[in-house]
Amino acid sequence: MSAPLAIRSTPIAQETAPRMPVVSVEGLKAYYRTDHFGVKRLVRAVDDVTFEVRRDEIYGLAGESGAGKTTLTKTLTGAVRPPLQIVGGTIAFSFLPGTQGLHCAPPPEVSRVRWRHLSYIMQGSMSVLNPVRRVRSSFEDFAFRHMELSRRGFDAAVRAHLARMQLEPNVLVAYPHELSGGMRQRISIALATICRPELIIADEPTTAVDVIVQKDVLAMIRSSQKEMGSSVLLVTHDMGVHAYLSDRLGIMHAGRLVEEGRSEEILARPRHPYTRHLISSLLRIGDDTPRRGLEGSPPNLADPPPGCRFHPRCPLAMDVCRREVPPFTVHGPDHRVACFAVTPEARP
Repeated sequence: MSAPLAIRSTPIAQETAPRMPVVSVEGLKAYYRTDHFGVKRLVRAVDDVTFEVRRDEIYGLAGESGAGKTTLTKTLTGAVRPPLQIVGGTIAFSFLPGTQGLHCAPPPEVSRVRWRHLSYIMQGSMSVLNPVRRVRSSFEDFAFRHMELSRRGFDAAVRAHLARMQLEPNVLVAYPHELSGGMRQRISIALATICRPELIIADEPTTAVDVIVQKDVLAMIRSSQKEMGSSVLLVTHDMGVHAYLSDRLGIMHAGRLVEEGRSEEILARPRHPYTRHLISSLLRIGDDTPRRGLEGSPPNLADPPPGCRFHPRCPLAMDVCRREVPPFTVHGPDHRVACFAVTPEARP
């Protein structure tokens, strides 16, 4: 269980004007199509999702396991392999004009963009570090050709970057198994940030570390993001992490976004019933009130319920929720919600 993290009482960054997006996702649909032993299945893992990550912000994506968060990150990074298919929508990157997503770009363009403009902090450090090669080799593989430096200049840049990550230069000659989990995760962050990319996708970056290391890892992500002016898409089910780090927050349930807004607004005044449940599960110092789990199970995305996919578990469900998909409606600056109970005027 994650350590209880305090909810920010003030925004991390005040916006005076809307910032341009570094990535815009519009109507994205990503399904898994399978055909085994004559049985065809269509799993609607990401179904009509629209959002944007703006420059110089940390956008959080939250939701329980099975909500579609990992599938969404796969589509953004171009890791679209059968049975996963993108069947609709577009993904527009500011650094990749003229394409509808990294999965549509030619291989040379993908090679140019990855790690230089778009990087990835994976859930487990051993997913990115080669267990039979020294750490130095990973930096050479990921960054050397992008940084266009001499060998000596590159080595100096790597050592300076490691120092900013609070790592000693001798980690370069170590094998991954010789390092602690926290050190490996900091190396993963260093790999993802050394080329100063415009967009960093962080997929559950604190899951593999203990609660003592967790706060250091999160502080490192925040300081690196501020120093470089990069944007971060932070994907985690841990609402405490979002309370500590995210500027804006999108809540995902059963392949769809159900609420989006500034983190401090959502954490203080959640509108959607599913969001309220997630917020109520957040631990707070001095609060020993028993927490109750949400009854029922997430819907089967191979056979999702009609209408709002949360209605079988929703305490506010009405007949219209069982028939119609609620549209997103605006509830204040940068705040939108998809729920008929919250927005009665949106009922058909």
